Amino acid sequence: MAKHKSILNTEIISGVAIVTLDTPDEKVNKLNEALIEEFSGFLDQLESDEELKGAVLLSGKDENFIAGADIEMFKTRETSEELAELSWTGHEILLRVEQCKKPIVAGIHGSCMGGGTELALACHYRIVSDHSDTKIGLPEVKLGLLPGMGGTQRLPRLIGLQKALPYLLTGKNMYPRHARRTGFANEVVHRHALKDAGISVVNKRTEKTAKHPDKRSLAEKALESNPLTRKVIFSQARKQTIGKTRGNYPAPFKIIESVEYGYKNGFEKGLKNESKLFGELAVTPESRALVQLFFAMNRAKKNPFEKKAKEVKNIGVLGAGLMGSGITEVSVEDGIHVWLKDQSLENAAKGEADIDENLQEKIDKKIISSFEKDELMSRIHPTTSYENFDQIDLVIEAVFEDLELKQKIVKEVEENSSEHTIFASNTSSLPISDIAAKAKRPENILGMHYFSPVQKMPLLEIIKTEKTADWVIATAYEVGLRQGKTVIVVEDGPGFYTTRILAPFINEALLMLEEGASIEQLDKAMKQFGFPVGPVALLDEVGIDVGAHVAGVLSDTFEERGAKTSKKAAELMEAGYKGRKNNKGFYKYGDGSKKKEINEEIYKFFGGTTRKEFKEIEIQQRLALVMVNEAVHCLGEGILDNATDGDLGAILGLGFPPFLGGPFRYIDREGSGAIVERMEILQTELGDRFKPAGLLTKHAKNNTPFHD
Repeated sequence: MAKHKSILNTEIISGVAIVTLDTPDEKVNKLNEALIEEFSGFLDQLESDEELKGAVLLSGKDENFIAGADIEMFKTRETSEELAELSWTGHEILLRVEQCKKPIVAGIHGSCMGGGTELALACHYRIVSDHSDTKIGLPEVKLGLLPGMGGTQRLPRLIGLQKALPYLLTGKNMYPRHARRTGFANEVVHRHALKDAGISVVNKRTEKTAKHPDKRSLAEKALESNPLTRKVIFSQARKQTIGKTRGNYPAPFKIIESVEYGYKNGFEKGLKNESKLFGELAVTPESRALVQLFFAMNRAKKNPFEKKAKEVKNIGVLGAGLMGSGITEVSVEDGIHVWLKDQSLENAAKGEADIDENLQEKIDKKIISSFEKDELMSRIHPTTSYENFDQIDLVIEAVFEDLELKQKIVKEVEENSSEHTIFASNTSSLPISDIAAKAKRPENILGMHYFSPVQKMPLLEIIKTEKTADWVIATAYEVGLRQGKTVIVVEDGPGFYTTRILAPFINEALLMLEEGASIEQLDKAMKQFGFPVGPVALLDEVGIDVGAHVAGVLSDTFEERGAKTSKKAAELMEAGYKGRKNNKGFYKYGDGSKKKEINEEIYKFFGGTTRKEFKEIEIQQRLALVMVNEAVHCLGEGILDNATDGDLGAILGLGFPPFLGGPFRYIDREGSGAIVERMEILQTELGDRFKPAGLLTKHAKNNTPFHD
């Protein structure tokens, strides 16, 4: 059997072991069994070699220390006991680090996540680089898990309970300035000074580091040192967690339980209990769904067409509004130059100013430096003309949803660019083949559907037509990855995939309003189901005018199947209701209040202010099932290539509850037969919009899942 290449590279400088972690043939270091085995061998050497004073741990990767535990280890373990044992294996190696009589220093540059952070916590001293690439976190909660290598025990003891809980419960990142302020980092230095700083620390100490400085405030110390006031902290944490998760995610509650148990019963028992809870969480359906989502996102971040992709240095973005400026911002962050074109220089300059403001916020948060901001802004070129567009590799159009306007822009771009320039439309519903109908080079045209706000929404939906060239798809995919997006590729058609499944969801909410449901109950029920915002609030955010336009594009598709479609969005638009964008929607805006207040006036379009109560389960089933059923239609019609893309698109683009795994994993979890049965009852009561898709009925009949 061939021996695997070494992960640890060690050099001795003045009696200090400089250990560089560098996993061969991988972009990132992951904490896995091979690394643990090698590290155990190194600890044997460190403990037995009297000439070694201590060790400094560094990474051989440019952008990461350790990206976290290797989730692939989960695939070989199925029971909670096996997974708890895996967690304890990690504890054993980190206890050796912590209990080593010689100082071990972690020198952190780049991404330090999960098991990497837990390794750093077990070290005796932590030095963090001041670079904007450096971020530290315990994101296990996002996988439905808790940190299983001491994170729930060591972080609260290091930086304090009240500072630690937000990092543990949300998985948010800690940047260099936060690392210094909380006390996680003993020092913050330039990335190239990590090695020398680490050697200096080891040479100053013949034994492991002295007591860590306590950076908690007097109030924090007082609250955390008393068992009674600690109980209040944990009680408040649970209360806030219920408010945020609505009880749909078990992991945050187990994290609180793990931390509290450790405070009550001591560190060693806390570690044992942490492993037990880790195993229990790892086999929950919520964690299974989130872990599968993680694998799917990782797969989507590898361009399957990479070899056909062409290099992109320059992009043209047409339209400097919210979407156009967002696309520009995520593009310049990866070194791409963007010509931001609008009808007037004033509009283009406003788009540039919006980006400048966003980057300034990053400076204020110490995420980037002033120099980095200036460098990013220098890549933006506001313009009102197509001058230099012959040098543009990709044009992304982000103008109003008007077919004639988009066709006109295609003609202008083709006249002013090279024969190799790709044209991408950011349309949310118009078929790309219609936009390309009069084009000279339809093979260069595709859709690149971004979601608002572009800077935060992780999905890019690429839409290909029958004529789109493979190299065009490949290049657009590569650009999406460079912009930090998770990419799915779908076939052309009205609404493609995401808009197509969102439309019946919004339509059902409007129909229920016509039946007498209240705005508040609809939104509350779907948030309880697991959506981040309710359907009515979402329509306000998307724009009632946009909703009316989408309904117009898709109504024929749905009505051909006998579905009932609401005309209320068009009616509201004609009356001047556009939602948040003009402060006139289902909710009131513009008063500065964070709490949303219902706009009672809008009920005149839905039969008056007297509303009736619906059962929460009825609201949830009606809205969720029309979306899920439409996803199956898309798979059956070939709009989707596979169920995994359907799950990714729904979760990352539309906020479908991640803990349910997406429409197709939701069907598998509930059972196709059960879903068909529910839909047939609704079809009998409410009409053919609930008729189960043919593919869904087939899966129910054969008792086959959509996923292996």
